[in-house]
Amino acid sequence: MGHPLLEALNVRVVGSGEKVLVLAHGFGTDQSAWNRILPYFLRDHRVVLYDLVCAGSVNPDYFDFRRYTSLDAYVDDLLRILDALGIDRCVYVGHSVSAMIGILASIRRPELFSKLILIGASPRFLNDKDYHGGFELGEIEKVFSAMEDNYKAWVSGYAPLAVGADVPAAVREFSRTLFNMRPDITLFVSRTVFNSDLREVLGLVKVPCFIIQTAKDVSVPESVAVYLENHLGGRNKVEMLNIEGHLPHLSAPALLAQVLRRALSR
Repeated sequence: MGHPLLEALNVRVVGSGEKVLVLAHGFGTDQSAWNRILPYFLRDHRVVLYDLVCAGSVNPDYFDFRRYTSLDAYVDDLLRILDALGIDRCVYVGHSVSAMIGILASIRRPELFSKLILIGASPRFLNDKDYHGGFELGEIEKVFSAMEDNYKAWVSGYAPLAVGADVPAAVREFSRTLFNMRPDITLFVSRTVFNSDLREVLGLVKVPCFIIQTAKDVSVPESVAVYLENHLGGRNKVEMLNIEGHLPHLSAPALLAQVLRRALSR
């Protein structure tokens, strides 16, 4: 590929279809989170996978603490990748923080995205007056302290909560990719994510959005999916999955693949 960013962020293009599908992973994972989803889409799509700069699979020297202070820098990375690959139209699937990155990217370059599929998305994680994001500031500060005090212990406690369902393999997998991250980078990115508030810009999204939310997610209350449906500017649809957890691609890949197929065919 010969492009420094494509190499730095481990960009891969796989599959033999015409349509381009971008799979963007969320906080605490890397592109391997899609491993059990991929087989369902390789025949009909050209699938683009990459790692966020904060992922443990990326050389931590690439993480510039001055640059990645907001999600905009991650949006820059995504758009540069798509441009470097010569992609002018794609369906974008973003999990967690990558859902937010996709929302911002589609505002900047709406012609690039035919559809956004948002999994476990939230425009703001902190509660605010009549908005229920799921977290109080005090709770979040406690989480940050726990990360700083003993990263290993924090991961061991957080991974099963995030996975939610009793799927030991998914907990092991999420723990592995969290452990791969450098603790100071994890903390810095967590702060960036929890300081983000996309509520004001949702109306600027004109790309159709398909919002996938599990019935019980420790990170995102059910009401947030409805909030997104009502405030995103395009034609939107919410699909509630009757399962637990923030990482359905790890804990229930066959079910998620089925829903993604439906989202792609709409």
